[in-house]
Amino acid sequence: QVQLVESGGGLVQPGGSLRLSCAASGFTLDYYAIGWFRQAPGKEREGVSCISMSDGSTYYADSVKGRFTISRDNAKNTVYLQMNSLKPEDTAVYYCATSLPEPPIVPSGGYWGQGTQVTVSS
Repeated sequence: QVQLVESGGGLVQPGGSLRLSCAASGFTLDYYAIGWFRQAPGKEREGVSCISMSDGSTYYADSVKGRFTISRDNAKNTVYLQMNSLKPEDTAVYYCATSLPEPPIVPSGGYWGQGTQVTVSS
């Protein structure tokens, strides 16, 4: 069964950190790019970051640049999103999906995870 599974969301105070994971099963990520996307209630979906699994190139939305870091572990077929200095406006459901390998950060290929909730609040 082909799927992407996110984990690592939760409730964190402003200024805190979380690390999200996106684990693939049923296919290898080596030939894809993976993006992280988020959607807050009442807002449009936003592309946050993407990484090329082949060469490791990374890209970020301006809203998270300098605070978030995307990385990959090809051996584990997993992509991570380290989120530091979190702000209340980062609150959203975060999804990983196959994506274009470079900006714009948009989904491509049709594989999506189920999403994980990130809430930044004191």
